[in-house]
Amino acid sequence: MNTNAVVQLALYLAVLLVLAWPLSGYIARVMRGEHLGPTRLLAPVERLFYKLAGVDAGRETGWKSYAVGLVLFNLIGVVAVYTLQRLQGVLPLNPQGFGTISPDSSFNTAISFVANTNWQGYAGESTMSYLTQMLGLSVQNFLSAATGIAVVIALIRGFARKSLDTIGNVWADLTRVTLYVLVPLSLVIAVLLVGQGVIQNFKPYTEVQTVQATVYQTARLDAHGAPVNGADGKPLMVDTAATTQTLPMGPVASQEAIKMLGTNGGGFFNANSAHPYENPTPLSNFIEMLAIFLIPAALCFVFGRMVSDRRQGWAVLAAMTVLFVTAYGVTVWAELAGNPALQHAGAASSINMEGKETRFGIVASSLFATITTAASCGAVNAMHDSFTPLGGMVPMALMQLGEVVFGGVGSGLYGMLVYAILAVFIAGLMVGRTPEYLGKKIESFEMKMTAIAILATPILVLAGTAIAVSVSAGQAGVLNPQAHGFSEVLYAFSSAANNNGSAFAGLSANTPFYNVMLGLAMWFGRFAIIVPVLAMAGSLAGKQRLAVTAGTLPTHGPLFVVLLIGAVLLVGALNYIPGLALGPIVEHLQMIG
Repeated sequence: MNTNAVVQLALYLAVLLVLAWPLSGYIARVMRGEHLGPTRLLAPVERLFYKLAGVDAGRETGWKSYAVGLVLFNLIGVVAVYTLQRLQGVLPLNPQGFGTISPDSSFNTAISFVANTNWQGYAGESTMSYLTQMLGLSVQNFLSAATGIAVVIALIRGFARKSLDTIGNVWADLTRVTLYVLVPLSLVIAVLLVGQGVIQNFKPYTEVQTVQATVYQTARLDAHGAPVNGADGKPLMVDTAATTQTLPMGPVASQEAIKMLGTNGGGFFNANSAHPYENPTPLSNFIEMLAIFLIPAALCFVFGRMVSDRRQGWAVLAAMTVLFVTAYGVTVWAELAGNPALQHAGAASSINMEGKETRFGIVASSLFATITTAASCGAVNAMHDSFTPLGGMVPMALMQLGEVVFGGVGSGLYGMLVYAILAVFIAGLMVGRTPEYLGKKIESFEMKMTAIAILATPILVLAGTAIAVSVSAGQAGVLNPQAHGFSEVLYAFSSAANNNGSAFAGLSANTPFYNVMLGLAMWFGRFAIIVPVLAMAGSLAGKQRLAVTAGTLPTHGPLFVVLLIGAVLLVGALNYIPGLALGPIVEHLQMIG
């Protein structure tokens, strides 16, 4: 890494830490039901919601009722977003008159936004009305983020409680997260983005005069419309200039804020955060990157606060940071090294600027790509398909780890805690002791749920990729041959099953085959993990806390951090080594060869 890369990384991590620490205290108190500061002003709104829904916020439930409520709530969200898309053509706030969206695309998009994936097989500015963007997609950006945070809070309660059969009230958790955390933070970020030039309006698309006209020649015509010939008998030509361009408008900043803060990632425009209306300046780019990691980093500290041992949160954060910094280093090195064929052809430099915005450059683009795929965000300010083979492999591998390196809001931490349970289990086997984590004995039930949570996404990714490259409907969407085409398919299923949403853009995925296959991968990639995590939360909450003895493995020091990183890399990465070898690794060898 060069000096620029180091400085940007150091500044980013420093500001992130300064913001995440106080936010963690606020989130912890909100989730305990305490009223402070802005929550006092909004408390009547919270009580009104409970009254309208017939919910007793003080009544907690066990993990099964919690899970059923959460899954049903998200199923209703799928139906609502699907219906909104199918009726879009007859609904208001549609100044461009966009028509009904196809059944398969509506199915894919509905699941995508409910599952916090935000995979987009369509171009937003030419497909979705303002009403669909706001009432369907933006609303689910809030609710899917609240779902992830609610699940991790329930798991933390499982560690913190003893001999209880309840893990919380799902309706109270969803309401408090949305009302007191996501809405206020989104408002602040939206205002900051508007100040940088991100648009926020309800105007119809606008015809504007371009700065530089596109000039083309046409034949000169007489009064009767016949071509006029010159002295040489050939038609006389005149220069004609095209001086207008259609600019899409819309309520962008409000969606941009929650798409980043909730690690959703769906762009208002097809170019996502590479579009100047979504991300116009280097400062807006920095704000958006901070928003992606802000809540995931704060939740690590929330974990330490709620289990009454802040060192535990620091240990998890340290493991995430080591993995993140390493991944970023490889990405920026690969993009700065670029393609040696460029220098062989006489170019002054081999650095890879393809697919990147000049206002961000290689370093900021590499940092953004690493952040958005370490978190389950999926927003992009550069096209990952245009990265070098190794530069593109890092975002793919970060998703394949389960996106536990900070990860999505809630989902990153509960995924990392699943690996922590696996790590203490492996350590217990090595020394012949019953494994414990935070004073809770890890037994067969927890390990069964851990196995399901860890193996569900690799099965979805690898099986989905194998099917796609084996059938004609899957092969038809691959526009690039050989290794790179395989990488595009592998990236798509890695992104869908791990609820990221970014893409190697060379794959034509807006087809019935990919819309259905990726939709199923997104749904099961979300809830095949959430349900086992909630089951573990219920099991752990019912256990007594064991006393610390001389043989207890400390889970807050450097040894445990190394053990946790090892578990993530060995178990998470080894599943995908053959796939990576067939895709980006082969392509890299071909490039340097």
